[in-house]
Amino acid sequence: MYTIVHSEELAPSVKLFHVKAPQIAKKCLPGQFVIVRIDDEGERIPLTIADFDRNNGTITLIFQEVGHSTRQMGQLQQGDQLLDVAGPLGKATDIEKFGTVVCIGGGIGVAPVYPIARAYKEAGNKVISIIGARNEGLLILEKEMAAVSDVFHITTDDGSKGHKGLVIDPLKELIAAGEKIAVVMAIGPVVMMRSVAEVTRPYGIHTIVSLNPIMVDGTGMCGGCRVSVGNKNKFACVDGPEFDAHEVDFAGLMARQKMYHSHEKQERPQGGSCKCHG
Repeated sequence: MYTIVHSEELAPSVKLFHVKAPQIAKKCLPGQFVIVRIDDEGERIPLTIADFDRNNGTITLIFQEVGHSTRQMGQLQQGDQLLDVAGPLGKATDIEKFGTVVCIGGGIGVAPVYPIARAYKEAGNKVISIIGARNEGLLILEKEMAAVSDVFHITTDDGSKGHKGLVIDPLKELIAAGEKIAVVMAIGPVVMMRSVAEVTRPYGIHTIVSLNPIMVDGTGMCGGCRVSVGNKNKFACVDGPEFDAHEVDFAGLMARQKMYHSHEKQERPQGGSCKCHG
């Protein structure tokens, strides 16, 4: 059993857990994920590790309540326990001193971007971060992202904080101003990651996205998380979750993610809505 040592609401329907998992905390790296199961009858929920504390043996999980299982998990409080936390899974982010790195997080996607941005900064890169949400109330980890960034931009769809518009707007401005960008890391809704890829494609800027398609076992055995990258089938759980954005078949990814939308809609409370990071 894995004890929740801290529980916090970051935004409406967005929860943060610090979970006691010393073996995972000891080995995990930025970009990796875990698969969580609440109880014996619970489904397997893949969640990126948003942070880790090796000294205290804890990992940080941030999730949005979008369906039955995540709503059930959102009811848990400090002191409660999770049955299973399997990981770390997936390949870690390639962290080197590249030069100028732009880290972009959309919505709940800011959570997995944060440890990556911090690692880039610790490696000696100039880190320019752009985070966005539909409105100010849905922004998360603002202070944390600002602390690991040399330049920090906020965008909101409604203009309630920062730039009114999309996360690609500051990116376009940076490119137009002649900023020599070595790497762009983007995590968020699939449509956002696709837009980032199209902005950087004409300039040949190396762009990485973290994909989270439908996933079951997390070990490459079920094949449920397959994505087309460079016209080849890849498994996000073992080959990723990070891939070259310019080679990802976003249309195919979006189609696969809609497979269970009708079931998810039936599970939501009447009048509810959801928007996850990909």
